[in-house]
Amino acid sequence: MTNAAQMPLHRILSDEGFRIFFPLAALHAGLWPLVWGVLWSFGLPFAGDLPPGVWHGYEMIFGAWGAALIGFLTTAAPEWTDTPRLQGRALWGLAVAWGFARICGLTGADLLIWPAALADLVWLGFLPCYLLVLSWRKRTDRVLSFAGWVLVLTLFAAFARVQMALGDAETALRIVRLAALLFAGLLALTLARITVPVTNEVLDPSGRTSPFRPHPGRLNLAPGLVAAALCADLAGASPAVTGWLWLGAGAAMMERMAEGFIGRAALRCEILGLMAAAGFSGAGMLALGAARLGAPWPEAAALHLVMMGGLGLGVLAVLAIAGRFHTGQGLGLSRRTRAAFALIALATCLRVLPEMELMPWPLGPLHGLAALAWAAEFLLWLWDYWPALRDPATLGQLH
Repeated sequence: MTNAAQMPLHRILSDEGFRIFFPLAALHAGLWPLVWGVLWSFGLPFAGDLPPGVWHGYEMIFGAWGAALIGFLTTAAPEWTDTPRLQGRALWGLAVAWGFARICGLTGADLLIWPAALADLVWLGFLPCYLLVLSWRKRTDRVLSFAGWVLVLTLFAAFARVQMALGDAETALRIVRLAALLFAGLLALTLARITVPVTNEVLDPSGRTSPFRPHPGRLNLAPGLVAAALCADLAGASPAVTGWLWLGAGAAMMERMAEGFIGRAALRCEILGLMAAAGFSGAGMLALGAARLGAPWPEAAALHLVMMGGLGLGVLAVLAIAGRFHTGQGLGLSRRTRAAFALIALATCLRVLPEMELMPWPLGPLHGLAALAWAAEFLLWLWDYWPALRDPATLGQLH
């Protein structure tokens, strides 16, 4: 038996960021809405004056999507900068900080807001510093844009926590919603990076050619327009002004989706997943802009299109594609993962369309079917990928 085969599980999981944080993201994304919405009927066991909905929004953004962000950046940034990857105690330290804040969020106790805020600021503050250090050491600007976006996300998290501690639920919820839209900008930035190699792998598995080459001027179009709309929102611009800006950002996200039309190869699940992530995000931003211009649906429905459909599919695509590449498997998603993509689209429609009065409410508890489909998709991914993630034979394998 080889030394690798005898490695303990904690050593295997801390070999690279995605091995710890992708499963944590899947577990939190799948189980948190189910516990909160179905088992606890939209309440929290120790909730005080702060409405549980504020905790829910914050935990989905900085809990589930936060874990995916840690795993993605600590895995991709060393690859982009040709530097040694983060391993061992550093990764477990980030996991402990992230996990402590999530335990606090699960209780909803007002007394735990400040400790949870400090824990979140540990891992959120670490990420931009880590990216800036890599950029300085290698004299590269490849990770600077991510450092800037994550730094702003850190400021949003800190401000939201302060407002939660002060009991200003309205302001806290507004900041959390803006953080969700900021995460959509991060998604657009991520899609611009990963769509090109994935599409070229699909078009030419041999790797000899690069048939897909998007126009360089369009790489940052969607993130740029999202940033402009966010700045207008933060500046207190009128609903009409921000409405038109979000329409523009949504159109840019839809244009990002259009890049996936590459002929018959567009029917590959990897391409469809990336296209759908951009498409749902774009549809949500278009719906948000329309709501501010008088459309007859609540902004919350539009935001759920972005958070569930756009970010949900985007995170699942990153988990699925990066999970295979970094375990040496290459592309080719299994039936379970394909079913997970279908379930996430179903969950989004069940959650959003009735609220927009585009379909009747399904039978059963409010949002119950949506929560079940949502939980099933991430647990299916974890069931599919866990054997490879914990297999020492896949360590250091990069397709």
